[in-house]
Amino acid sequence: MASSASQFNADATRMVGDLGHRQMVQQSLSGYQKARSSNAGRFQDWESARSRAAATKDEAIRHLDRYLEQFEEKLIARGAKVFWANDATEARSYILDLARAKQAKAIVKSKTMVSEEIHLNEALEKAGFHVVESDLGEFIVQLRHEAPYHIVFPAMHLTRGQISDLFQQKLGAEATSDPEALTMTARRTLRQAYIAADMGITGANFAVAETGMISITENEGNARLTSALPKTHVVLLGIEKILPRLADLSFFLPMLATAGTGQQLTCYNSMVGGPRSAEEIDGPEEMHVVLLDNGRTRLLADAEQRDALRCIRCGACLNVCPIFRNVGGHAYGTTYQGPIGSVITPHLRGLQSWQHLSQASSLCGACTETCPVKIDLHHHLLQNRRNAVAEKASPFQQLGFRAFAFVVNRPGLFAFAVRAMKCFSPLQRLFNATPADPAWPWTKSRELPSFARKSFRDLWKQRTS
Repeated sequence: MASSASQFNADATRMVGDLGHRQMVQQSLSGYQKARSSNAGRFQDWESARSRAAATKDEAIRHLDRYLEQFEEKLIARGAKVFWANDATEARSYILDLARAKQAKAIVKSKTMVSEEIHLNEALEKAGFHVVESDLGEFIVQLRHEAPYHIVFPAMHLTRGQISDLFQQKLGAEATSDPEALTMTARRTLRQAYIAADMGITGANFAVAETGMISITENEGNARLTSALPKTHVVLLGIEKILPRLADLSFFLPMLATAGTGQQLTCYNSMVGGPRSAEEIDGPEEMHVVLLDNGRTRLLADAEQRDALRCIRCGACLNVCPIFRNVGGHAYGTTYQGPIGSVITPHLRGLQSWQHLSQASSLCGACTETCPVKIDLHHHLLQNRRNAVAEKASPFQQLGFRAFAFVVNRPGLFAFAVRAMKCFSPLQRLFNATPADPAWPWTKSRELPSFARKSFRDLWKQRTS
């Protein structure tokens, strides 16, 4: 089996060469920046709004234990059940046991990246349960047996023609290029899934500690049906989703819409606080909330990088990232793609196995600039690189970095080394190694440009003499 790094390199190389695919992704994102800029202008001061959002999330993270306990207490008081899952295995086991106890023949699920993180669908299907994704994009990639391509737009890599062919093959639909007709085809199938489902599984965009309610943001209404129609509603969310107060939503909901899709406000914003009460005529009979850690407390313990837990999964950093735009979402090989995925995946899945994602960046800083909660993304990529080397550097890397540090901290020696490199071609050959050379693992993806005939120092001396 190929390593995650070698697989990424192979997939990225293949996708970069697919000019048609790259053009389609660029076209899909072409209207995003304009729409976002327009709606960001509706905030009195967008930069102040970003600072406020960052401060609110920081408050929640600093007091995460207290706010999570408050959230749990409020939910339990209204009849919900709360389960704390340390990792993916515990979360999957709880939901599988619940599905067996309820004898759930059919399960409908709305969009939740946390379920992708713990590979919930695969576990449920392996156990014999029929699971249907109710989000249109997720439904499409499920039919294709693919992972979501993008945090917000799961099927953005597909054309109408490809979706039409898929619906013809899987659903027996007529061929069409009309988006509305394609949507209605999916709607007819999904309506039956809602009616038949014994269990509904949703995620949550935010969890409000003050009221013990979850907030779900969507554009299709499928999450409302997923949470309201089945007898059992399961909410799966990461522990970092907490917000201190209900009033915070009045600020975060329009910010999420603006940053994520360029909208003023997402079409459907639902608040769910428990199972159906005695005086209510609809809603689930039971509500179970699974709070997932799965490496998040390790990130919380890292004072340098814990601000990554501010993330509201808007996908804005993916939309502006030149790497994502060229290699696509599937090349990353993990649940969270783009800059935010490259930052948090090494924390969640292991630094040494996933350090290559932090190398896949131009460090242009566009991700940091666009993040609505001001996560220092491109610097975190550098920190991941540093930590990976510090944790497990090869002897060649250790020797090379020590020699480099020794030289560049001595200006006279550095100037001599530059002159020597220009005059002594075998030294430059070290950076243009072949597979037979010991330096190849490090230099195969790096090129040393030819040295200029005159250094900046020489040119400056000529200018000032």
